[in-house]
Amino acid sequence: MKTTAVDRSSYLFSNRALTALIIPLIIEQLLNVLVGMADTIMIARVGEAAVSGVSLVDSVMLLLINAFQALATGGAVVAGQYLGQKNQKRACEAANQLVWFVTILAVAIMAIMYLGKRFILHVVFGQIDADVMYHANVYLLIVTASIPFIALYNAGAAIFRSMGNSKVSMKVSILMNLINVCGNAILIYGFHRGAEGVAIPTLVSRMVAGILITILLLNQNQQLHIRRSFRYRFKPGMVKKILQIGVPNGLENSMFQLGKIIVLSLVSTFGTYAIAANAVSNVVASFQILPGMALNLAITTVISQCVGAHDYEQAQYYTKKLLKLTYLFVLVTVSVMLAASHLITWAYNLSDITAAEAIKIFFMHGISAAIIWPIAFSLPSTLRAAGDVRFCMITSIASMWICRIVFSYIFGQYLGFGVFGVWMAMILDWWVRSAFFVYRYRKGTWKTKALV
Repeated sequence: MKTTAVDRSSYLFSNRALTALIIPLIIEQLLNVLVGMADTIMIARVGEAAVSGVSLVDSVMLLLINAFQALATGGAVVAGQYLGQKNQKRACEAANQLVWFVTILAVAIMAIMYLGKRFILHVVFGQIDADVMYHANVYLLIVTASIPFIALYNAGAAIFRSMGNSKVSMKVSILMNLINVCGNAILIYGFHRGAEGVAIPTLVSRMVAGILITILLLNQNQQLHIRRSFRYRFKPGMVKKILQIGVPNGLENSMFQLGKIIVLSLVSTFGTYAIAANAVSNVVASFQILPGMALNLAITTVISQCVGAHDYEQAQYYTKKLLKLTYLFVLVTVSVMLAASHLITWAYNLSDITAAEAIKIFFMHGISAAIIWPIAFSLPSTLRAAGDVRFCMITSIASMWICRIVFSYIFGQYLGFGVFGVWMAMILDWWVRSAFFVYRYRKGTWKTKALV
């Protein structure tokens, strides 16, 4: 029997539009990982005290950045759903509320950070050496001023992505990271500065990025834009919609970071070789799934517009299509990283026992990522874009605490697998959450969760 071809000419995103959305996102994600590595290498030149001080402050900053990214995702989903409805006015209002709300919130958090600086340095960080305390204090003083600007950048980038224009956020990200890396190189290598040599370029680069992306959002000819006015009219109904996505997403991200810290404390008990193998494996793992992280942002953009249009046939079509692309891209990056595994361990100058353990982790993580990662992490992007965030949050947090944390101790400590057992527990977490997300997707409950 001959099947009738489906006419998809009227669908929201053509192959060309998807390509234009996805490629800049992959470049942006790759750039962020590479610049993060470059920053670590450059600050290492200053000394271990500087590395420790900066990393302590960055652990706090990462929590804040994740919170702002979650709020930005909430705004992007709401704006995207309005765009799917062809309601440009309400979509722009969502963008306007997002920018104002995160800016005010970020300024308030910045003030709290300055007021609580002593508490952070002496209580949160605990008993640390005087030289580590000095670098942490300097870095915190300078980088805290960048909080409103990184919040603005995240909001603006999410708004541009929600209308399918990821080139803008990519270009602004390239500029921000260039300023950061060049500034670090000049101040650390040229002027032999300490923590301030990393902090000042971070502040300047985030200021430039936040201000630039806000200026670009003021273009009234764009599909999504914000008002050219310093008057803010708080609209609780719109902000509530943004928070409905942002708060659960933020809690999920925060619990994930907390879980990583708890697991890291376990890894440290296995010895120096385990800490080194875990650290290098984390870098390799981030490269293995890098395109998947970019595709997740694309899924949020595409599915939110489909849901806004109440066209769930398109939502399912694009979910399958983007999942296939995620599998393809992750398979490519995994293959490349596994082929280079011995070269990577050689470049890090790892001992034989550390290299052997790291390579075992590379292969387990890589093979598992190629099999199950897209279902565990890309499929829930569809659910979140449809407004089904509470289920995603509860599932992810429960799976993480039960599988990733409890079984890290069971596999790693009690069964004697060591650091490899910690990564086994992480893969178990992927399989468990995948089962729940597949069930939820097939059940179709997510189709009743639209915010607009």
